[in-house]
Amino acid sequence: MAGTIDHPKGDRLEAEGLSGVQTFMEITEDKLVEVQIDEKHLLELIVSPYNISRAIRKVMSNGGSGGVDGMSVKDLPKYWELRGTELKELILTGKYKPAPVLRVEIPKDNGKTRKLGIPTAVDRVIQQAIAQVLGPMYEPQFSGGSFGFRPGRSAHDALRRAQEILNEGYEYAVGIDLEKFFDTVNQSYLIELLSHTVKDGRVISLIHKYLYAGVLIDGMYHPTPEGTPQGGPLSPLLSNIVLNELDKELERCGHPFVRYADDSLIFCRSKRGAERVCEGITKFIVKKLHLKVNREKTEVGIAREMKFLGYSFYKRKTDGL
Repeated sequence: MAGTIDHPKGDRLEAEGLSGVQTFMEITEDKLVEVQIDEKHLLELIVSPYNISRAIRKVMSNGGSGGVDGMSVKDLPKYWELRGTELKELILTGKYKPAPVLRVEIPKDNGKTRKLGIPTAVDRVIQQAIAQVLGPMYEPQFSGGSFGFRPGRSAHDALRRAQEILNEGYEYAVGIDLEKFFDTVNQSYLIELLSHTVKDGRVISLIHKYLYAGVLIDGMYHPTPEGTPQGGPLSPLLSNIVLNELDKELERCGHPFVRYADDSLIFCRSKRGAERVCEGITKFIVKKLHLKVNREKTEVGIAREMKFLGYSFYKRKTDGL
């Protein structure tokens, strides 16, 4: 990539997040200069050559179809070589405008369809660059009971943890079903949560633009006054930031739980306890998180008779079964 250099501190930044003042190396007017970054200048780190280079490689490795502009991810290196400086300036000055997300529906095995959002290749790179910087900042804040979209954690890890809790004697569980979670996230509440950690207002503004970019369905533009950017690299992180508030409430109340994205199981020792938890946590989700709970699909029952992430649980042989 023309005019960029991989700085040696990149891996350290990714592992530790932003702490104090960080630096990266950049070529400016054919000279190698050291650029300092603090918490109020996160946007410079996001658009730094090394971070953008990483984001381009990640988006290309993920593949996927083109967005509303039809541009392929294979064209990203050449595109950034030609327009990278201009894009960086637009982003830093707050003039960059994300494109609407292309909304398509793909068939499911049950005959229904699943909505899929496809941002443009360029917007995927910018979202990925944001996530690469903010992700390590938020990781220390996230709960041990959260497993979705996090480095070094998987759905199988979530299932193993759920089984461990069950084996500790928590026979009952509450399975909360959040109705169309990614489509109904309250954007004002999300921005408020972001402002607690992200002190660079330009980054908040850029994220807000992605939230409000809209979708294109059958050639028609539709605004997105609520929800997170469908199909983009930033959406998983934003969802965890919102649902981390649920995790903290469960921890505060002493309820063991496992969450993977918007699927969660809250464990209790008795049916009556599970019913109380279901009632209380539903009120919290609706009033505090401004989300919708599908009460018809929300379950209270015997944990090993419930499914989580498509799997059922077993009981230890030492229990006589």
